Amino acid sequence: MAKIIPFKAIRPTRDKAYLVSSMPAYIYKKHLLEAKLESNPYTFLHVINPEFRADNKTQPNSVERFEKVKERFDEFNDAGIFMQDEKESFYIYRQITPTNTYVGLISGISVDDYLNGNIKIHEHTLTQREETFKLYLDVCQFNAEPVLLTYKDNPAVDAVINKYLTTRSEYEFCTTHHIKQDLWLVNDIKDINTLVEAFKNIDKIYIADGHHRSASSVLYAQSKRSENPNYNPDAPFNFFLSYLIPESKLNIIEYNRMVSSLNEHTPESFLVEVAKIFEVEEKTTDYAPTKRHNFSMYLAGKWYSLTAKKGTYDENDIVGNLDARILTTNLLTPILGITDLKTDNRIEFMEGTKGAEGLREKVDSEEAIVAFGLFPVAIEQLKAVADANNIMPPKSTWIEPKMRSGLTIYSLGDSSSQPSQ
Repeated sequence: MAKIIPFKAIRPTRDKAYLVSSMPAYIYKKHLLEAKLESNPYTFLHVINPEFRADNKTQPNSVERFEKVKERFDEFNDAGIFMQDEKESFYIYRQITPTNTYVGLISGISVDDYLNGNIKIHEHTLTQREETFKLYLDVCQFNAEPVLLTYKDNPAVDAVINKYLTTRSEYEFCTTHHIKQDLWLVNDIKDINTLVEAFKNIDKIYIADGHHRSASSVLYAQSKRSENPNYNPDAPFNFFLSYLIPESKLNIIEYNRMVSSLNEHTPESFLVEVAKIFEVEEKTTDYAPTKRHNFSMYLAGKWYSLTAKKGTYDENDIVGNLDARILTTNLLTPILGITDLKTDNRIEFMEGTKGAEGLREKVDSEEAIVAFGLFPVAIEQLKAVADANNIMPPKSTWIEPKMRSGLTIYSLGDSSSQPSQ
């Protein structure tokens, strides 16, 4: 049983939505971030980067920095860039990319669903990052980027969403990344009740992207509850901003690996070692894996297909038979000496959207010496890991859609955004 709630979003006025919405700041390279801040006074990036062009800067992730973020957010409100909906609403959000269409529901979701295991995780979180995001929530009192959640397709939810897709959207714009964005408001009480009741019948929801944001929201709620044991269960801090998308609409893409050293091997001796664990076949053109346990490798100007030999992995091990683990256990660690994917500076990762061409360019430019392509993780694999309370290897998946910040902001401090009784 999942508890979702409508809320009164703080959001851009219709004429400024395309200017305000942004990708998270960490996505942008420094020169692109500066260019966006310089050219667009409305971008939400100004809220997240309140000291752009300032001479005296506060420390990153400090109370003082977050106070500046809150001040900038208040300035956007005072300037009429943002408005707040008068009615509690759900928000249907659609992205149309050149290759996919993503449609889902923006809502608040209960932190208790996280605490009681209805919301399933598949990644470890870092305590320091959790505490940093919690501090951000403490000071700023708003949540601007939804956690991406997925659930088994539900006909009742689909029926409500599909009805709105035939009407004019509140927002309709295209970004420079060739992604069309649409947003609809759902404030009809009958439709709201239908959605709330439908999610009561969904007992498993999976985090697709946003493990740290959800964990920090839970920490924040727990701290507020500890301050007042008689807390109002409908207070905003008991929920966090989420984008719920059915499994059929989620796109799980591979996360590929590039390594800058052969660990004192020559390409020839490295291939000899690889062939002890994998069936190796040279390819004449760019190559991408065609099935589970098959990998692509680009080395010294040549492409290879690597297929893990039987006995090098355990098919009954939910985590051990993931391709990311097979590659690490059988090649990256024993042959290349990479024992920690999170800290070893010899390994980098590239989202599969850049394809074999992206890997080849990295090696040909000598930014890496060898590159590996993986086969995408299936949704059933992700769910099996989460259901077993296990954790996937680092950088196992690149999941789309990637959410934008600033379109629907969930207020933690304004009583007017409390959920309905």
